[in-house]
Amino acid sequence: MVTNLPAMQETCDTIPENLPAPTEKYKVKHQQYKTEMKGGYKQHSQSNAGKARPRFTQQQSPGDKTDDKCVQGAEGIADDLTTLDRKALLQRGYAENPHILQRSTGKSDAEFVAAEKKKQMVAEQVMIDHLSRAVISDPEQNLTSEKQEIAHILPDSKLAPTRFRKRTLHETKIRTQSTLTENILSHKVQFDGRILSRNGRDACRELVGFFFTHDQSLTIYEYRQFGKNRTNVLPFIQKNIYCHQRGRRKGKQYRLGDLYIGANLTFLSSDHPRLPERVKENTVLTLRITDIDWRALDSLKTDSVEHDDVTNEEANDRMIFKAIQDMLREQLHKRGVRILTGLGKYLQQLDKEGSGLLDKADFKQALKLFRLEVSENDFESLWLILNSSGNGRADYGEFKRAIIGEMNEYRKSFVRKAFMKLDFNKTGSVSIIDIRKCYCAKKHPQVISGHSTEEEIKSSFLETLKDACSKSDEVSYGEFEDYYEGLSIGIVDDEDFVNIICTPWGI
Repeated sequence: MVTNLPAMQETCDTIPENLPAPTEKYKVKHQQYKTEMKGGYKQHSQSNAGKARPRFTQQQSPGDKTDDKCVQGAEGIADDLTTLDRKALLQRGYAENPHILQRSTGKSDAEFVAAEKKKQMVAEQVMIDHLSRAVISDPEQNLTSEKQEIAHILPDSKLAPTRFRKRTLHETKIRTQSTLTENILSHKVQFDGRILSRNGRDACRELVGFFFTHDQSLTIYEYRQFGKNRTNVLPFIQKNIYCHQRGRRKGKQYRLGDLYIGANLTFLSSDHPRLPERVKENTVLTLRITDIDWRALDSLKTDSVEHDDVTNEEANDRMIFKAIQDMLREQLHKRGVRILTGLGKYLQQLDKEGSGLLDKADFKQALKLFRLEVSENDFESLWLILNSSGNGRADYGEFKRAIIGEMNEYRKSFVRKAFMKLDFNKTGSVSIIDIRKCYCAKKHPQVISGHSTEEEIKSSFLETLKDACSKSDEVSYGEFEDYYEGLSIGIVDDEDFVNIICTPWGI
């Protein structure tokens, strides 16, 4: 049987000569089959080449990493990617895996319920505080109490003994006519906010604000959680009528039109003695609105007569910012992590006083060093906006946001959530050891396909993150935010960025 096998194979491979010619129908089908096979082979070859290229970057020796990263890395040609650039781009792979595009529905529902419960708790505390305070502090309430007290004095004695008088701490029955009511306070807009700060403890404070339309006043409360069950709600900015402290609207009173996601609210720190000491170090406290009750805002805007007008100066400022940002973002498309983290570290080193303020020459030198090309006219226009106070200095955080822009508040909320998970002691910084423990690369596409190991992906991430840090053993919130700010450039879809954050950190 074995000896006949080659002969059988030979007869099977021989094509008979008397076969009829194929019809046109089968000729067309055969041509389609050949085209499909060629296309499939081409796609397969390209995908293999794409997978093989990142694998090569993982095998670069650690000696390739430069010491003065924030300076030497900036001197490279714009189109040439360094080893660190390629390792940072590996983090974008989490957005390419179809198995992780949908986050856990149950987890999202639980987070939504917890957020609504928090908002309701803060709103109730605000109502309790202001309704009770309005009654106790109202002069009319005190006058009523004094009249009641005089009525209890014996008629034949102007100075009756104390034991004959009605003695109460305060009048418990509400008798005032002019006090606030629950109905008046219900005409409000509720919003979430955060402090613009590179300090992790301050940047991660959970703030909830309220704008009341009856007197155009606002107040902001801080929500604190201790452990799983203990919570506290305390006033952060007292209820009052406030004005802008910076920008084109400086000195103008806050209105409904000033409330939107991404808007900044500025306050003088000296007006609020109960603020944390670190916050009071800055003359002006800047809060960013991260979320807002759109239904209440739209309803109140419909009833309001004010017009949400933007001045010509403000429109011109926005055009200048957008022109510079569009130009620089094109340069930072694939090297955003290295440049943004290096720029942040460099500006922080220049800030010897720790005030966050630098002069015009410092910013020019930084742009030149990192090869961020901004024309002289654009820079002068930018400087006029940032140096509105005329003291020759500007906040370098505002400078970075002005020339490069920043990720939207939806993306930034996940960056804060990831950092808060890592910084469980709320110190404002996280050790590299804790980051290594918490970072999980199991669901990275290259790990799933077998082209890289978990340790290779994790080491690439840690190497690029440590390159952004001023200390070798810990990461501050500002450095963590800069890393993901740079990674966010070039990622169009918000959900892709959310996957990049949520998958390795398990949030």
